[in-house]
Amino acid sequence: MNRDKLKDIYKKYDLEQDDIFILKFGSKEKPIITRSGIERIQNKEKIQLNFKIEKISEDQKSCIMLAHGVIMTDHPDKNGQLVPKVMAQSFGEVSPENNKSNYPIAICEKRAAARVILKLANLIGFYSEDESEDFKK
Repeated sequence: MNRDKLKDIYKKYDLEQDDIFILKFGSKEKPIITRSGIERIQNKEKIQLNFKIEKISEDQKSCIMLAHGVIMTDHPDKNGQLVPKVMAQSFGEVSPENNKSNYPIAICEKRAAARVILKLANLIGFYSEDESEDFKK
């Protein structure tokens, strides 16, 4: 991970030291953004999210959720309406195989939201700590 790029990201999104950590997988490093970091990025970019449950198991332990996010323009159009400047969507999924939490739907939502927020912020190669239970400090 390029340290200068990381410094720029901290500055751009007003992140704190604990908002990103680096996980090492063999010789590779993955930058992981914590839940608080994801929320700071969402607030700074003014990202609006909507969710739709696409599929849920009867016992509610498995779920697939679609998140749709937009960053609105700063200036109204000729009708006085703010219009989407950038849009992205992604899925979050959870099952007993990838989640140990007692709140699988909340985890599903966090995963979907984080993926969209990272896409909209153009943070390619970054991951959310909610992405995997292995992505914890």
